[in-house]
Amino acid sequence: MALFIILGRYTQEGIKNIKESPQRLEAAKKVAESVGGSIKEFYYTLGRYDFIAITEAPNYDAVLKALMTIGSTGAIRTETLQAIPFEKAIDIIKDLP
Repeated sequence: MALFIILGRYTQEGIKNIKESPQRLEAAKKVAESVGGSIKEFYYTLGRYDFIAITEAPNYDAVLKALMTIGSTGAIRTETLQAIPFEKAIDIIKDLP
């Protein structure tokens, strides 16, 4: 499974209905599971982003499908980063010419 870090911001609609946030997270977890992934950790943050989610998914297609489904609610905007585990990066670095 590939790791992804989702950086999120609430839209005006999302912040207007912030009390629904716990239910939206549960719904997002179900969407992630429906594409074969999972939300491993979720944190509210201060600063540029309102939250981050650490997720696993089988591939980019699954992440894209889940994020488009979740994003279509209009409550959030996201930026997605693929996370490469340290051990995997070390293996790649060792093979550099």
